Amino acid sequence: MRAFILLPALAAVWLAAGDVQAADVPPVIKPCRLAGVETAAICGVLQRPLDPSQPQGRQIDVHYALLPALARNKKPDPVLFFAGGPGQSAIGLAGSVSRLMARVTNRRDIILIDQRGTGRSAPLKCEDDDPTRPLADIEPARQQALLRSCRENLEKLPHGDLRFYTTTIAMQDADAVRQALGVRQVNVVGGSYGTRAGLEYMRQFPQAVRRAVLDGLAPPDMVLPASFSADSQAALDASIAACEAEAACAARFPRLRADWQALLASLPREVTVQHPLTARPETLTLTRETLLSLVRTPMYNPALASALPLALTEAAAGRFQPLFGLGMALGGSRQTALAMGMHLSVVCAEDYPRLAQGDAPARDFGSTFGDVYSRLCADWPRGSVPAAFYTLPPAKAPTLLLSGGADPATPPRHGERVAQALGPQARHVVVPQAGHGVMGIGCMRDVIFRFIDAPTDADALKLDAGCASSIPRPGAFLPIAAAGGQP
Repeated sequence: MRAFILLPALAAVWLAAGDVQAADVPPVIKPCRLAGVETAAICGVLQRPLDPSQPQGRQIDVHYALLPALARNKKPDPVLFFAGGPGQSAIGLAGSVSRLMARVTNRRDIILIDQRGTGRSAPLKCEDDDPTRPLADIEPARQQALLRSCRENLEKLPHGDLRFYTTTIAMQDADAVRQALGVRQVNVVGGSYGTRAGLEYMRQFPQAVRRAVLDGLAPPDMVLPASFSADSQAALDASIAACEAEAACAARFPRLRADWQALLASLPREVTVQHPLTARPETLTLTRETLLSLVRTPMYNPALASALPLALTEAAAGRFQPLFGLGMALGGSRQTALAMGMHLSVVCAEDYPRLAQGDAPARDFGSTFGDVYSRLCADWPRGSVPAAFYTLPPAKAPTLLLSGGADPATPPRHGERVAQALGPQARHVVVPQAGHGVMGIGCMRDVIFRFIDAPTDADALKLDAGCASSIPRPGAFLPIAAAGGQP
């Protein structure tokens, strides 16, 4: 597929989404429909070298989409959205982003780029990306064998040199798309891993950033596998303490801490449960590693975490269905599943070599997640990462940093460190009882709109975001008692 290079003047003639016609755009791009988006979008492709040091060598297609502003008199600075993971497709999230940014899109375009290795941009997907795969596939030995096979298959692809999927290279792709669209400055928005991508974009191309909103900070100096254990332990401790402080929860689950420790001590063990997505009964060996992953996942969302006391108590009694249901509740669809080949290409290059510099082993979680990635990354090809990648230069543009106080993955301690490094242009807002990702909670959508839309940098930085500070933690989920029986 040939390169799609757009003329700079094109950025001024995007039409309102409802009016897009094939004749209105050059033949190198096309109107398109994206899942979950009510209005028409515009899709394009830009060819980029797989290896940036060989610009005339192997090329890959980087796919992008633009959600046009609804107003004809629109602002010249679109939003550039970076997806999470690593491994999510930004275009696959178009429906969610369009709803999250509904007010922003009145006068600003939204640019979605499938980062290399994700979506349709030289995808690095594995068979285990399927959320309906057998539960036995999450057993450590089976998972390692599947990913080894995936790596071997990916390396046979034309774009299968796994060394060239680092965040640094991907951000160069993103800026090439910006330039192709003729856009002078963008408003960067990213969540989770998308904050690492956003920070790296800001480091390499500070002049191209007008404002930045980064939700759930995963900075480049954060050693992801090691921090997972420490931060998950803190979140679990807080969840158990919240139950103990809530009279109804403490009365219903009086032995929660003891049950949790007994459950850990019972492993490994064979369990039979219904697959939460297919309803097929399956038998597998439940290891400590698998249990910790199942417990960690629902803590991303406080509403799901409210059912953890019940799930842990049931599991301690040998009934594992609630825990597996919670642990896979955020599995998503095939469209939004992580491209695990890209995920490992990023983490193995950027985090794994620095594992010894990460957080110390946590009490219950130990070094579990670091050990997992040590196995998976041992023979995964690793790209070169410049030393400057791990630095956080002072921000040139106003930057809104968001953290959830109950987040097991990117809690406020990481946002605090980033805010200090970015300096006076950064503002850190913590939503105390929120989990992973706060952009869509309560009034935060309006806060983000007003931050981006503020006429001056000073106005943006002094924005009042206190509206989210009083959002409560959901109460514990308590099952309804059967008639005449015990709850």
